[in-house]
Amino acid sequence: MSDALPDSDPEAPRGLLATLGPGLITGAADDDPSGIGTHSQVGAQFGYGLAWTFVLSFPLMVAIQLVAAEIGRVTGAGIAGNLRRHYPRPVLWTMVGLLLVANIVNLGADLSAMGAALQLLAGGNAVLYTLLFGIVCVLLEVALSYRRYSAILKWTTLSLFTYVAVVAVAGVPWGRALRSLVVPEIQWNAAYATAFVAILGTTISPYLFFWQAAQEVEEQHRRHAKPLCVAPRDAGPELRRIRTDTLVGMAFSTLVSLAIVFATAATLNANGITDIATSSQAAEALRPIAGQFAFAMFAIGIIGTGLLAVPVLAGSAAYAVTGMVNAPGSLDAKPLKARLFYATIAVTTLAGAALQTIGIDPVKALYWAAVVNGVLAAPLMVVMMLIARNRRAMGQLTLPFGTTLLGWGATLVMAAATAIFFLFAL
Repeated sequence: MSDALPDSDPEAPRGLLATLGPGLITGAADDDPSGIGTHSQVGAQFGYGLAWTFVLSFPLMVAIQLVAAEIGRVTGAGIAGNLRRHYPRPVLWTMVGLLLVANIVNLGADLSAMGAALQLLAGGNAVLYTLLFGIVCVLLEVALSYRRYSAILKWTTLSLFTYVAVVAVAGVPWGRALRSLVVPEIQWNAAYATAFVAILGTTISPYLFFWQAAQEVEEQHRRHAKPLCVAPRDAGPELRRIRTDTLVGMAFSTLVSLAIVFATAATLNANGITDIATSSQAAEALRPIAGQFAFAMFAIGIIGTGLLAVPVLAGSAAYAVTGMVNAPGSLDAKPLKARLFYATIAVTTLAGAALQTIGIDPVKALYWAAVVNGVLAAPLMVVMMLIARNRRAMGQLTLPFGTTLLGWGATLVMAAATAIFFLFAL
């Protein structure tokens, strides 16, 4: 029945699946192959000892992604567009420049992990697979309309259920695993602190802010609606949709992350394997312990979530660049009418894919991406909170007190985590 309702009617009742979109895709993209590698290492090295951090990070993820989504839907512009409108140019250029560097390195790590996973499953040349995955992702983003592409991304999130399947056969001691969510097993050492910061860095990532805000703008255009600052009467149902979408998306992301930690804790850590550098290494290490099924599911999940995350990384860079210079930027636009947008997608994706071919180790490069994300995340979150409370940008729909409190809490936690990262890195 909901299919018969016009998309442009914000008051129309919508089923849960129709409601889910930018938030679900953003949450699922958070579990990209490099994130899977991080969570695998956490489970292998510390067992269940850091599971409690996902309970801590969940409300922080929800809060900051809500801020990003509401900025996009209320103002009708992405993060970069709002920075251009309301803040000094050097702030805008710095934020977008750091985002581009971090995203290219993340793209390299994710694409190389996908290539290595396919090599594990089928043999062949991992470098060639990496390049092919990059080309396929670019072609899909260029060739498909936003509506069709967002639908593909939504269904691609199902690949993450492979990690739930791995947990089902991993022999997890559920009493201990569930207890670890509420009873921290804290270790006072540099490795534990670094792993804690790494978890926050993979769950609260700047590219996700740019992506979700931009996707809300895309949704607004697709439905021929007005920004909520211009049409505040539509705010009630739209903001409820955003809250539902974001809450479900971040919950899904957190559950998948926990599934990866539990699976590797129950298999790798329990058998003395504590050093995992990449997601493909985690998949390979599972084979002799958890069996061929768990290995295959883990490797397939790396490829599936990579196909989801790579377009988000490249797309967020494209939205940021076009927002910075006020150029046309939309997955619904024809390539010739949004040349800069699609050129940014192609260049960032292929540059990431090329890292491996020119001798740069994507795993080591990912460390520097974490440094760049650490430099960018907290200041960007501060700017986002200022935008969300700025009446010139948001009109009468500035962020409510509760979300403001959580947003600033997330910002302070991320700033502290960044300080810890640099303390131990230096």
